[in-house]
Amino acid sequence: MKTILIIEDNEDIRENVDEILTLSNYAVLTARNGKEGIEIAINKKPDLIICDIMMPGIDGYGVLHVLHKDPLTQSIPFIFLTSKSERSDFRAAMELGADDYITKPFSGNELLNAIDSRFKKVELIKKNLPADISGVNELMGALENKKSLKELTDQSNTNTYKKKQLIYKEGNNPHYLYFIISGKVKTYKTHDDGKDLVMDLYNTGDFLGYLALLEGGAYKETAETMDETELALIPRKDFEELIYNSQEIARKFISMLAKNLTDKEDHLLGIAYNTLRKKVAEALISLQKKYHINKKEPFLIDISRDDLATIAGTASESLIRTLSDFKSEQLIDIKSGKVIITDEKKLHNLIR
Repeated sequence: MKTILIIEDNEDIRENVDEILTLSNYAVLTARNGKEGIEIAINKKPDLIICDIMMPGIDGYGVLHVLHKDPLTQSIPFIFLTSKSERSDFRAAMELGADDYITKPFSGNELLNAIDSRFKKVELIKKNLPADISGVNELMGALENKKSLKELTDQSNTNTYKKKQLIYKEGNNPHYLYFIISGKVKTYKTHDDGKDLVMDLYNTGDFLGYLALLEGGAYKETAETMDETELALIPRKDFEELIYNSQEIARKFISMLAKNLTDKEDHLLGIAYNTLRKKVAEALISLQKKYHINKKEPFLIDISRDDLATIAGTASESLIRTLSDFKSEQLIDIKSGKVIITDEKKLHNLIR
């Protein structure tokens, strides 16, 4: 049973809300003023707080401010009850971090719908949403954001890039969030000796260039197409407006887009310490995992040997020798320069 705290100085309203919530199978805590409400919230940690704005002593804004400063209470959903109807008051409430507000007088259904909606959003935020546009748009829909990322993508300009064309370069300042409509992209860093190290691979439906936008700095790597690629260019100001519109959106967006950091770290460690055979096997497996969409057909790894070598973190000559060994061992086949994995299980065993 979920627990809801009501902070309301008007006894009639407080008892009315208490009765509605109790009949709806919620456990209810009540407070007569802001000071009492803060103490109960800190000690009991309810699942949701409903708080009046205009109260003597500490008003609703003060209650929200105090609870948001405490790491143990800052994530509790917070709904304001207010008799004010001016737009500036609603805006002030939401800018302080309130999740919703209900204007007095209100019906029981209106109250319960707001609570139910808030709990559903909390559950959604806890979900492990996919780190692509579908996951972000599911979050946007639940948070009732007026402008979804899909709308921004659909309304943005699109550019078509040829194979091996640069999208952005390390050290440049970001102006767009990129969304891959079709094609393949790699990001890499160039060492002082001129050698490239592939940092990540991107496919249709992936976002690109977001880390520099979130950090507010320059690109730390270069992005280049591996195929003819079509990109949607979402202006920086639109992206920032989207994520800064809601703390929940910003937290989840950053979480989803950062999910690949652990994989990237593992990949870099593998390049540093793995044997040559493990490096090449890992590169082949990662390419198949990233780009093999139609599982009913064999996957052809159709990229240049130089690109494959940079993904594996080795020299082209060493890569070619290892591919020849893999073919002799019947782990792969090579047709017209394209690599086909013929024994995925044994190839996986090489990297364990």
